[in-house]
Amino acid sequence: MERIAVFPGSFDPITIGHMDIIERAAPLFDKIIVAIGTNSAKKYMFSLEERKYFISKAIERFENVVVDTYEGLTIDYCLNNDARYIVRGLRNPSDFEFEKAIAHTNRAISNYDVETVFLLTNSGKAYISSSIVRDVMINGGNYEKLVPPSVKYKKK
Repeated sequence: MERIAVFPGSFDPITIGHMDIIERAAPLFDKIIVAIGTNSAKKYMFSLEERKYFISKAIERFENVVVDTYEGLTIDYCLNNDARYIVRGLRNPSDFEFEKAIAHTNRAISNYDVETVFLLTNSGKAYISSSIVRDVMINGGNYEKLVPPSVKYKKK
C-alpha cells in the first residue's frame, strides 16, 4: 500500500520552516500532498492562486510532493485521497499541545484510520511562522530570508 501523507495548512505564505518539514518528510512517504486549506471566513494576505504558485515552485525538486487545495475537514480530505498520514511540524510545546488535540479529535470523529506524524522544526527555523513573515512583509522588512525564493511580496 502506498504511503500517502497530507501536510495541511494555510501557507499564507509558505516559509522556510514549512520547507524544512517537507524536506525531511519527503523520504519517509511515497507521496506528500501539501494541502492548502481554505476558509471563506478567513482573510488571507495572499490569494489561493498565489499560495499554490509559491508552493508549486518551492517543491519542484521533489518528485513525490504535490500541492492541492481543499475545504472542510482535513480528515475528510485524507479519506478522499487515500492518505493514511498527516504530517505536522512542531516549533514549540504549545504547537505540540494544539496539534495533539487535533490528532485526538480526528481519531474521535472518524472511522478512517489516519496517523499524525510530528516532525520537530529545525531549531534554527523554529522561530518562523507565517504570521511573523506577514508582519515583516507589511512593515517593509527583509522577508526573503524567511521564505523560499518563489514567494514575492509587493507592499501595497
